[in-house]
Amino acid sequence: MLKKIKTIAAIVVATVVMTSCSLTLPVTATSNSVGSKVGKAKATGFLGVLFFNADASIRSAAKNGGITKISTVDIKQGNILNLIVTYETIVTGE
Repeated sequence: MLKKIKTIAAIVVATVVMTSCSLTLPVTATSNSVGSKVGKAKATGFLGVLFFNADASIRSAAKNGGITKISTVDIKQGNILNLIVTYETIVTGE
């Protein structure tokens, strides 16, 4: 019985440790009407400080979506135990 409880506790702890969280926050909105185009740019870092070839700028996201008139900008941040951190800029517009 005690062995089963330890096993279940170990599985629960491992599950909690291996989960990740994600948060999307609005950054800005303009008076332009919300368009049908969406552009995204992403940067991934390791240990929260090592970013390689990362460009999650608003300009890159707009370019990737073919957007010239920006309506909204959102930032999505993901985190896996502070080992792998992602930032994604999401731009909508025309």
